[in-house]
Amino acid sequence: MPVEFIDLLYLLAAVLFIFGLKGLSHPRTAVRGNLMGSTGMLIAIVVTLLDKRIVSFEVIVAGLVVGGLVGAIMAYRASINAMPQVVAVFNGLGGGASALAVGAALEESLRPALVVGGVALEKFAVQFAISVAIAGLIGGLSFLGSAVAFVKLQGLVSERPMLIPGRHVINIGLALTCVGLSIWIVGQAVWMDEGAVVSDVVTSLPFWILVGVASLLGLMLVIPIGGADMPVVIALLNAYAGLAAAGHGWVLNNSVLIIAGSLVGAAGFILTVLMSRAMNRSLLNIMFAGVGAAVSTGADSEDVYEGHVKSASSDEVVMLLDGARRVVIAPGYGMATAQAQYAVQELVSVLDSKGVEVEFAIHPVAGRMPGHMNVLLAEANIPYDRLKDMDEINVTFRQTDVVLVLGANDVVNPKARDADPSIPIAGMPILNVDEARSVVVIKRSLSPGFAGIPNPLFAADNSLMLFGDAKQMVMELVAGVKEG
Repeated sequence: MPVEFIDLLYLLAAVLFIFGLKGLSHPRTAVRGNLMGSTGMLIAIVVTLLDKRIVSFEVIVAGLVVGGLVGAIMAYRASINAMPQVVAVFNGLGGGASALAVGAALEESLRPALVVGGVALEKFAVQFAISVAIAGLIGGLSFLGSAVAFVKLQGLVSERPMLIPGRHVINIGLALTCVGLSIWIVGQAVWMDEGAVVSDVVTSLPFWILVGVASLLGLMLVIPIGGADMPVVIALLNAYAGLAAAGHGWVLNNSVLIIAGSLVGAAGFILTVLMSRAMNRSLLNIMFAGVGAAVSTGADSEDVYEGHVKSASSDEVVMLLDGARRVVIAPGYGMATAQAQYAVQELVSVLDSKGVEVEFAIHPVAGRMPGHMNVLLAEANIPYDRLKDMDEINVTFRQTDVVLVLGANDVVNPKARDADPSIPIAGMPILNVDEARSVVVIKRSLSPGFAGIPNPLFAADNSLMLFGDAKQMVMELVAGVKEG
């Protein structure tokens, strides 16, 4: 296939990636954007296969069969509620695959067959060495970092921050080791004599050590991060995986891989910044502060709750809903764990039939990944125009009769308005649900959120606590409103 035609098709794939990413910026165009991005990737794969600068087709087919089978099983078994875990796995596998592929390219460059007349080939130029170091460092970091994020999100280990003594010193040591190994890799290209044989001067040992040390650094960086900060961490790991892919593209001199990896990396970093701003915290604070490691004591909770919490029955909440003209639902991670989105959709339909205006208040970091609540509600066919961003919905709470808080905690905690720097969520923008006429919090208990602090909303004069499983409680509300 002519090189010019290959470059033209790669350009077409890149354009589809860009427009696909643009489409993913809004729920209404997300499906179209996903299809455009998928089409671009299909074109890139087919062109690469036809270009024939590849291993044997037998190996590729075997990889497709095994990978496709594993992917299909994972996709079939994973519920929509497990999307954060799936995204974490994809991030990790993407970064790990880039590191391994770059390692294979490095090993290939050391084969004697690639040395012509005993003279070093351009294959191990400085650009090649820098790309190898970047892909190995970021790929290893994202691989094990994403693995830790997965086991935390899956509940295999506690989602609370795990603060290892001396972790900052250990992390600095690991980071300096990665820098030293990267310098070693690049130095081999810089210091190689013009007539040197590549395989005699260059060794792949520092690369594989770098991948291992970077993986350990990824583990150490993510372990201290709690569940409340996971949306930011997932966005950052996604950016890492993209940068690793871009480095992989530089190693292979593949333009479409460079463009795709750069787009993913840039989008991931932009999303990370936006999520950090939504929490009113710096990225350094999120990565190293270990918010939620210290949980409030019983005495702290008693000071806030004792004598003030009002428990309600589903019948009492139904009476509130019967007299409401406007209802806002504020979903949180509790809705996801209870898989209550379909019951919520049924409640919305019943309230609609009675002429009640119903909207959803979506906090940017509600759930365990960016857009988690949007995905769950879209699965239940909740219309997109009902989902209101925090800034849009906050100005309307004073005109709201009833707010139903479903499993949310920190994102509706009025303590965030305090200026006290000792409060982990101080300054974080929240959903101002406490300004509504009545607030009903559906929650299993008064346990704190991931920030580890009590929530004064639960004891507010205009709040009622409906204790129980979110799905079960919503179903009881549906039955009650239907009878009313």
